[in-house]
This record gives sequence, structure tokens and C-alpha cells, in this order.
Amino acid sequence: MKKKPEAKPLPTIGWRETLSLPELGIKEIKAKIDTGARSSALHAFDLKTFEKEGKTLIRFKVHPYQRDNHYTITAEAILLEHRKVTNSGGHSQIRPVIQTNVELGGMLWEIDLTLTNRDVMGFRMLLGREAVRQRFLIDAGRSFILSEHKQHKSVAKLGEQLGEQSKP
Repeated sequence: MKKKPEAKPLPTIGWRETLSLPELGIKEIKAKIDTGARSSALHAFDLKTFEKEGKTLIRFKVHPYQRDNHYTITAEAILLEHRKVTNSGGHSQIRPVIQTNVELGGMLWEIDLTLTNRDVMGFRMLLGREAVRQRFLIDAGRSFILSEHKQHKSVAKLGEQLGEQSKP
């Protein structure tokens, strides 16, 4: 009987990681790794589709940092399709879908990404099971295994200001 060659062990990531979306100009965004969600989702607003060189594109804005509605990135990508997605509350929504590269732990790969308003959600991005399948193992008890978590400056400054205000 012929033995299968041993597969390389997959890298482990935590239930949340900081990653980048270089094609969209997003250097860092904290994402929840969500194996319960098939697709990945990005917080996006002010979506506008347009035609360019015979292709349909979508331009949108992103607030990549939670609790910061001032720092805004404007991005654009080719619109792949509109897809029906059922959210965690069981409600269906038709969302635009783009393809883009994601970078985490020195690895770069392409994912499908739905665009939706996640302003009230705990994370500006979900990395779904299709994006992590056969790439990573997930340790649900740990965070930021392959990435560093840096507190966004405006949130850090706000914390300092609040701390100063509460000092006697």
C-alpha cells in the first residue's frame, strides 16, 4: 500500500486577527474569523457602481477602525455579482461581491468579499470559512496569533483624554 505524502501542517490563527487588504488600500483592519459564515464581509458604505472600459466597478468607503467614523478609505474594485447572503440574524440581503487579495501572517491570497454596512457590528470585517479553508487552523481561545493588534491612534487618544478627565 502506497503512503500519502505528509501534508505540511497548516498555520494556526486566532478567532480574531489584524489583516490587510492591499488592493483596496486598507493597511490594517481587525477581522473576526467566522467559520459559521460561508462568505467574508467588509464594512462598506456610500456604494456607487459605474462603468469603466467596459467593466462594472463599484466605489465605496470604509471606516477600517471600530469606533472611528472619521478615518475613511475610498476604494474601488470590479463588481463580480450581487449575491443573496443570510446574516447571523437570519435575514437575507442582496450584497455586492468583489474579489480582492487579503494578507495575513506573510501569506497573500484572493477572496470573494461581500460589501455591507457593519457599522453597528463588533468587527468591521468577517473572514468567512471559504477564505480560511485549507489555509489555516483556528484556535478559538486565542487572538492575534499571526498578527499584531495595534490600537488605532484616535481611539488611543480618546482613551487618554477620558482617563485625564476622570482623574481627581
